[in-house]
Amino acid sequence: MPMLDIKNLTLEIDNGTSRVKALDRVNLTIKSGEIRALVGESGSGKSLIVAAISGALPDQFYLTADRMDWNGESLLSMSSEQRREIMRRDIAVVFQNPISALDPSATLGEQLEESIPAELVEGKWFWQRRKSRRKAAISTVHKVGIKHHRNYLNAYPHQIPTDIGQKFMIAMALISQPKLLIVDDPTRGMETTTKTQVLKLLTRLNQTRSLSILFISHDLLAISSMAHTMTVLYCGQSVESGRMKMLRKRPLHPYTKALLDSAPSFRHDLPPKSILPNMDGTIPSLKHVPIGCRLGPRCPRAQKDCVITPAVRRIHDHTYSCHFPLHMEKL
Repeated sequence: MPMLDIKNLTLEIDNGTSRVKALDRVNLTIKSGEIRALVGESGSGKSLIVAAISGALPDQFYLTADRMDWNGESLLSMSSEQRREIMRRDIAVVFQNPISALDPSATLGEQLEESIPAELVEGKWFWQRRKSRRKAAISTVHKVGIKHHRNYLNAYPHQIPTDIGQKFMIAMALISQPKLLIVDDPTRGMETTTKTQVLKLLTRLNQTRSLSILFISHDLLAISSMAHTMTVLYCGQSVESGRMKMLRKRPLHPYTKALLDSAPSFRHDLPPKSILPNMDGTIPSLKHVPIGCRLGPRCPRAQKDCVITPAVRRIHDHTYSCHFPLHMEKL
């Protein structure tokens, strides 16, 4: 049974006069010890899925789903206290904008030590527990690549650079020893050495602690090096999902193939200084989404049937939503 099981997740936004469907019947599952990548263009709804899982949606957002379970328990039917307890202990999230997610009135050290669950703190007396919290905080920031901890644990969020804030958010997420880690573009703006260090840390935690990870990023090379499975999102719809090796070898959806072809790291036959292939057009706005398949106006394989929303099809553990997938004869 998957740890996180989401089926037909739909998210509507009330703009005052009508409701805009930002997510349309999205499916997502994460098993214990699995690293699942969630990819797509900016505006495809990746961060909205993170907010839906963590329960951080504003009041004007309306969420429905056939199933949204955590270890067999429905997240939708839980009370706010039960939901907060799961987010405090079992699920940790690294949000996209680290500085805005931190408390501006407390130092980084105070916020990090406060995030440590009481059951993980050693010692009977208060000074022993305070020393244990400080030791755990220093050890965790070292793991994510913050070497000069004294300079940053006593600093406030506005006094640190963005890349340090991103590392610090990863440290805050890991210090509670969660079962599922959701990272929303965790290596954005990081230099190559630091990015490699963070990716190796996440991979090592997955291998040694069976930490499940939902990895959201535009960096396809980083995703392919560590992810076991991948879900491709386009304009609020999940268009293809399956094992990473199979998706790289034989994508079935035209949008998945376009994403992979746009990454030069995956094109060994690409001549130097050649132009990368790209899909015509841009992702539509949520107020004017096409009917049926939302990729239709940009898709090179579009036909009349594409005005009808494609059903989810399955080949073994590989799912896709397309009337004219790439395994069919050339149209």
